[in-house]
Amino acid sequence: MSVRHGEDELSGAVRPGESWQQAARRVAAPAAGTVVADDLSGRVRRFAVDPDREVILRAMTRGDLPVLTRWLREQHVRRWWHSDGEPTDERVQRVYGPRVDGTTPTRMWVAEVNGRSVGFVQDYRIRDYPDFALLAPDPDAVGLDYAIGEPGWVGRGLGTPILWAWMQRTHESLPDATAYFAAPDHRNQASLRILGKAGFTQGVWFDEPKRDGSTATVIGCTLDVRRVLG
Repeated sequence: MSVRHGEDELSGAVRPGESWQQAARRVAAPAAGTVVADDLSGRVRRFAVDPDREVILRAMTRGDLPVLTRWLREQHVRRWWHSDGEPTDERVQRVYGPRVDGTTPTRMWVAEVNGRSVGFVQDYRIRDYPDFALLAPDPDAVGLDYAIGEPGWVGRGLGTPILWAWMQRTHESLPDATAYFAAPDHRNQASLRILGKAGFTQGVWFDEPKRDGSTATVIGCTLDVRRVLG
């Protein structure tokens, strides 16, 4: 276990009964700032404290839908979201409007970095989508999809902090959930790396039917909430 704070590297061990997050907060107690995951995929679980970067999630509103439309049109997003159909203004309003209104099981969040909206996360109880629940390993898990929409913010190491911010919020709002689940396309190596760094482990491969009639081979990635967050 290590926690990076500027030029300093604080280290310690996970005690019996501690989650990785609890251990990291204890190790980082001398440092001022919020402890976030840096890379939890290796033998040494690495966290960091960066007081100069604040990553938060806020509930998406209908006022955010024009920005969401622009993000969905970006080539780096469309590569993985194209099966949802052409992101026209009308279609985004029709599909995502009810989600931000709270009338569907899916919740929508905007990811902000130092006050700048850079991407989004959507989440849902897998059991609320029976067809997907038949494919996923745990129907009681909270599923998520995410994207960094702003092209200028891609490749700047924000994926894991955004997922970590979502994990913190979800842990507070849905404390009974013991697993989080994402299923990126098996070719989406960037997303798989981000999930691994946030503490997700890869599991079953399966073919997921898409809205456009195509099928994507995806890799199920699961986060053990108690082990990672407590």
